[in-house]
Amino acid sequence: MSLLPYPLARAALFCLDAETAHDITLASLAATQHTPLSKLYAQPRVADPFELAGLILPNRVGLAAGLDKNARCIDAFTHMGFGFVEVGTVTPKAQPGNDKPRMFRLPKANALINRLGFNNHGLDAFVANVQQARLRSHMVLGLNIGKNAATPIEDATSDYLLGLAGVYAHADYVTVNISSPNTKNLRELQSDQALDSLLDALSQAREQLASTHGKRKPIFVKIAPDLDDTQIGVIAQVLKRYGCNASGQANSDWGLIATNTTLARHAVQGMAHANETGGLSGEPVFEPSNRVITAMRQALGTGFPIIGVGGVDSAAKAVGKIQAGADAVQLYTGFIYKGPALVHEAAVALQQLGTQAR
Repeated sequence: MSLLPYPLARAALFCLDAETAHDITLASLAATQHTPLSKLYAQPRVADPFELAGLILPNRVGLAAGLDKNARCIDAFTHMGFGFVEVGTVTPKAQPGNDKPRMFRLPKANALINRLGFNNHGLDAFVANVQQARLRSHMVLGLNIGKNAATPIEDATSDYLLGLAGVYAHADYVTVNISSPNTKNLRELQSDQALDSLLDALSQAREQLASTHGKRKPIFVKIAPDLDDTQIGVIAQVLKRYGCNASGQANSDWGLIATNTTLARHAVQGMAHANETGGLSGEPVFEPSNRVITAMRQALGTGFPIIGVGGVDSAAKAVGKIQAGADAVQLYTGFIYKGPALVHEAAVALQQLGTQAR
């Protein structure tokens, strides 16, 4: 296990405001990931190979997008034992995001609220950082793309096409983020016509990129937990049009990530910062996320790739995501509260679950 006891590090970091602690952590990881100091947080990776969307994941525990928006710390997170790492969201042009303060802890609920707004250094800097990663052959890398805040929603497709073209050669899979609550009107892209139009454009662009690069790479669509049954059904039907053949069998070209953060606040009423604008993540999202995962699994069938994220802060919660219908899980807020040990614990639990299933 890692040499630095995470509870000590967390105690120090939690004395700072959430975004300052986040920035210091990433700067430290970026500075040490290629040095002997990486042993402070490195730990053996659980070997539990799993095929998803035509990719072989070393294990089924991944890092969710949002923690490393600029792809600075890919090797550091690989050292921590993740089977796959997703970085971003990146937008074509650099943007500062929303005004500070914009990230808040809710420790009683093991939760966070953020309204960061896709703050990132832009596509060129992002790709340059990805190219500096040294451990690419040891993990699966997802690159998460979004639209610039200044781009009108009716022109969003152009930003996603720029993002796809920019990251395609460097990604094992690409995630299309259409569910952040912190970019105005972004969730409108989850509607039937808008989603169909976006996926059609991305599908055509991928064919050209696959021809150029000699490989078709899967595209995952990241959706919100705040969807009603009708909206879930609409999204599922659109995904099936692109991700399944005429017999309803998944083709591994498309996948789903469920879910992003929630706008709901009933689980944290009365807590400090509960009324802050932004997306709520962590333990309160576990059940809403599972509801969407289960509904999507029922609608999409057994073979459609689904990554579950939201509220995984223990090995039991990781197992719960799989039982809800996910194929693999991602960590973000639970990782902030529990540290690298959570990666190992969750991976062992899923390894044991797979052994029991076999």
